[in-house]
Parts: sequence; structure tokens; C-alpha cells
Amino acid sequence: MNDTRPLPEPPGYGYGGPPAPEPQYAEPAYRPAGPGRPRRGDGSGTRRTALIIHTVADVAAAFLGLWILLYLLEANHANVFVGFVEGVADTLAWWSQDIFTMDTENLRVLLDYGLPAVLYLAVGHGIAMRLRRF
Repeated sequence: MNDTRPLPEPPGYGYGGPPAPEPQYAEPAYRPAGPGRPRRGDGSGTRRTALIIHTVADVAAAFLGLWILLYLLEANHANVFVGFVEGVADTLAWWSQDIFTMDTENLRVLLDYGLPAVLYLAVGHGIAMRLRRF
């Protein structure tokens, strides 16, 4: 028995003609800077600065909020961790100490340390957002 069907064409040959040329793609418009590549002026330093400001504001507000929480839960002031958090909170809120003179000590601490926490968040996030727009 003889098979009279034609043999299949080798890959790359379509319809009996020569192979199609490989497509030539243009270089991508943006290549991430890697080792040995010069950085372009794409504002990456500005974005990093905005991230740093954003993070510092968050950490400052977290310490102030943690101190408010520890104070309201009547944490042991002789504990090293509580003392550390209190010291950091006092340093961050030095300008707002005794703004509010309330009879209730818990409310006074909440306002004296809550105001700087809110301001640090608002100002820090506002500056970071402004920097990201450039």
C-alpha cells in the first residue's frame, strides 16, 4: 500500500511560502531602572520622600494613640514599655501640653494627646499627597 497524501510542511512554513519574518517590537517606553542603568527623572525621589513623610506621621500618631489607650486602661506607669511610650508621646506632644484644663483627667489626656495625633496625620498625609502630585 502506498500512501499518496502529501507530507506535512515543516514548522514555520505556511501555505507553501517562506517563513514569516519575526515580528519586530519597539522598545518599551519605560524600562525600570536596574543595576547599571541610569535613573531617569521620573520623580521616584519625590515619591520616596512622600512615603517617608507619610510613614513618620503614621508612627507619630500611633505612639500618641497608644499612650492614650494605655492611660485610659490605667497601665502600670512603672513598666518600662509604658514609660517608653509615655516619653515618646510627651516628646511628640510637647506643644499641646495643658492646652485643655478639664476636671476629668481622662478627658484632658485624650484631648492633649489626641489633638497632636490628628494634626500629625492631617499635615503629614497632606504634605505626602501634595508631593505625590508633582
